[in-house]
Amino acid sequence: MEKENLICLLKIKGTEVSLALEPSTLSWSYNKRRVFQKKGITDSIPLNEIVTVVLGDTKEQTKSISAPSNQFTVYHVCRKSSQRWSLEGVTFTAPDAQVAHSWVQTIQKRMAETGQIRPKKLLVFINPYGGRGKATRIYYNEISNLFKMAGIKTDVIETTRANHARDYILEADLQTYDGVVCVGGDGMFSELLHGLVRRTQIDNGICEELEDAKLSPCNLRIGIIPAGSTDCVCFATVGINDPVTSALHIIIGDTQPMDVCASYHNGQLMRYSVSLVGYGFFGDVLKESENMRSVGPMRYDLAGIKMVLSNRSYRGTVEFQEARDHNSSPRDNTRCRTGCLVCSESSDRLRKMAEESPDESDTWKKVTGSFMAINITAMSSACPKSQDGLSPTAHLADGTADLILVQESNTIQFLRHLSRHTNRKDQFALPNVEVHRIHAMRFTPEEVDEEETIRRKKSFFACPCGEMAETSTWNCDGEILDCAQLSVRVHHQLIQLFARGIEDSSCG
Repeated sequence: MEKENLICLLKIKGTEVSLALEPSTLSWSYNKRRVFQKKGITDSIPLNEIVTVVLGDTKEQTKSISAPSNQFTVYHVCRKSSQRWSLEGVTFTAPDAQVAHSWVQTIQKRMAETGQIRPKKLLVFINPYGGRGKATRIYYNEISNLFKMAGIKTDVIETTRANHARDYILEADLQTYDGVVCVGGDGMFSELLHGLVRRTQIDNGICEELEDAKLSPCNLRIGIIPAGSTDCVCFATVGINDPVTSALHIIIGDTQPMDVCASYHNGQLMRYSVSLVGYGFFGDVLKESENMRSVGPMRYDLAGIKMVLSNRSYRGTVEFQEARDHNSSPRDNTRCRTGCLVCSESSDRLRKMAEESPDESDTWKKVTGSFMAINITAMSSACPKSQDGLSPTAHLADGTADLILVQESNTIQFLRHLSRHTNRKDQFALPNVEVHRIHAMRFTPEEVDEEETIRRKKSFFACPCGEMAETSTWNCDGEILDCAQLSVRVHHQLIQLFARGIEDSSCG
């Protein structure tokens, strides 16, 4: 199609429209007044949100077309709400089959020139046991046909055991894939995270086990089709736990870099995480919930109630390397959203700071005390139950994490802190809570003296809630790290997701 034909008179359901293909959008305006619409009203679709364009109308796609069609259909992202996406098709009728064919070819060419790198082949893992067994049904009923329509080839593996996906990624030939996708919850995502990060380090000859290792970023993107009991990572990076929305982000090739926290004990790698690394309350809740598996998901609520009543605190010293970037703060009320400047400009800022002050020993600070909770999160950790998360202004890819210290306090004060995870009040405007934006942290527990041991045994809730241990354990994205001493380091933009961050409600 020649350049002058990029504006053309076509029809939609018999109504004449002027269709225009612009550098970044496909738009059309109605030349006659329609029912409930004014003449000249214009609709447009961003080229990077077109899923596919094919000859024929929406009904003909399910049957073979024996003769050349003078119609073509553009399938594109449609926003049902601020975050929820769906697939919609609009069919145009051209004067003849040749014009229709030319439009299809030209739109496809422009789609390829948008800069979005769309996947052509994906490795898909389905956890058939997670999320009450709904993952398989979700994939085959809602997702597989979308991938097929977009021309994406898939190799699908249903996992049969824990760490099946991680082990497969470590051994398989991944060169033919453009990404790996998990259909499940946060546990499945964690498997892909560990497998892909470890495989990348092996391929680049890097020993990931050492605390001072400079890890190589992963090239393959990770896609998440939410189908688990918890989908915190998906919610915090897309804004909704909806399988179709996530699939459309994958199809159009959205890319969202993410920081990853690595946890070390005695200098050796323990686990990676992108959400919570928590000591004290969240560690105790996770460990206690393991004894209540028979009651199902309710075990977390029951364990939480028990830990609140026990009012446990643990002495120790927290050392942390505070971020020197003055462009963001845990309390600046600036949310990480699509196109976040704090994240996109972070690589240059981190490099300049390293060049200006290579010795960062003076940026380490120390806090010693008795802590009810020590929480580190590299993102907001938002979820449907906590729309703002643990740290509402944490960024996905700026090379930092937020360290939240909750000092020893009474039960009422601690409940006030927890309740603010579910409302819009400032979570850190409490006398027993402080927050710091950090690059790294070290925690060293203190031994409990005899006087403190006696006090704990005499505690009112010691009997019904169990004897208070001298140390807690760490909750690392839902996995128990049964140790107290721990170091955490943030690795800048170590992985990439098929996502674009949470869009503001005004987007689209």
